[in-house]
Amino acid sequence: MPAFDLTEFFKLSSVLNYNLSAASLNRYNVMMYILAGKRLDRDERLDREKKSLMMEALGYLFSAYSHKRRRLGPMAVLHPLRAAALMTRAQEEAALLSLLTVLFHDILEDVQSVDFAAQEWQDMEQRLFELLAHMAPEDEQQLIRRLECLTRIKSESYYRYIGRMLDCATLFPEVVEVKLADRLDNTLDMRVDLEDPLAGIDCFQSIFQLLFVRDYPGYAPANEHQPATAMNGSRRLYQLFKNAVLLSLIRQPSVPPGSVARRTLFNAVAEASLREAQRTLMHLLGYHLKDPRVQRELVLDAMDYCHSGRTDLVTRPDGQRLLDGLFATYFAPTDSRLLYQQLDSLYQNKPLMIQGSIAFIVIFLRFLHEPTFYVRGISIEGIQAD
Repeated sequence: MPAFDLTEFFKLSSVLNYNLSAASLNRYNVMMYILAGKRLDRDERLDREKKSLMMEALGYLFSAYSHKRRRLGPMAVLHPLRAAALMTRAQEEAALLSLLTVLFHDILEDVQSVDFAAQEWQDMEQRLFELLAHMAPEDEQQLIRRLECLTRIKSESYYRYIGRMLDCATLFPEVVEVKLADRLDNTLDMRVDLEDPLAGIDCFQSIFQLLFVRDYPGYAPANEHQPATAMNGSRRLYQLFKNAVLLSLIRQPSVPPGSVARRTLFNAVAEASLREAQRTLMHLLGYHLKDPRVQRELVLDAMDYCHSGRTDLVTRPDGQRLLDGLFATYFAPTDSRLLYQQLDSLYQNKPLMIQGSIAFIVIFLRFLHEPTFYVRGISIEGIQAD
């Protein structure tokens, strides 16, 4: 399946959710769906042993996330399961240590003693110790070090966290693949829909008609506007910004090229982000700012801005152009309260959201088609406006 396809992602979620909801939880089915027909070892006996260990890990994971939900409501355990499935499908061969890393990549942040009764937490710890005891000492040590690489420290900015993770990749290259699979799942998991909102819609054809077809009435959605959710348009744009940061830091000249799987997942994140930017743009044009004349002005201005190369770098909020300072003003705050205030402010500025969506379309197209492209001004120190 194309890793960036939202409809296929809905199917993936549905299959996993069905097995998780069964009266008798079937860890074997979940494991086999994640593995997608791949073995964990060429030797039959070792393959069985490694699959047995993976099923232990799944059992622990189901218990660890039993009380948690994703932001939009689905079971939280779906995230590591889907990320593991997405990563496995990008790799030529499945490896147990890599699978355990992606399955447990959020454990150190997400699973805390305060979420469980005392006896329950004690039982959980015992299960984890037993799981680790079944691993070879070197594999156990490597797993713990990889998880530390992927765990963001409380005082750490997102930029420094990604920089530290990339430093770890000199010893453990797979952590980059795990992070890309994590971001791919997060990008695809921003909507709870019956089908992909882009299904049957050609974003680029709509923009062409807006610019060139006289008396074009504008894009008219087939369905009415859905009720508001926790993940609105400005928050989706922020997630695309985080993807642009990750892909830009991976593309820095100091980062050595990775495996075929890394390139596959890199492109999948870029493609998924490109499509999400199109969904956001079409939603804004169809429901929020519907005057074709105003739309045309915004698109032409954004076209000039992008063609001038201003989307290649972080710009200052100098007020000369609407898009100037988008990253620095709305997405840069490291304090969560200030960040959400800025995102709420961005949500009220629909013209800027339209142009921001266009800017992200251009950015992710360039990631896909230019092997050395990255957004200048993004570094492990943060973002620096030019």
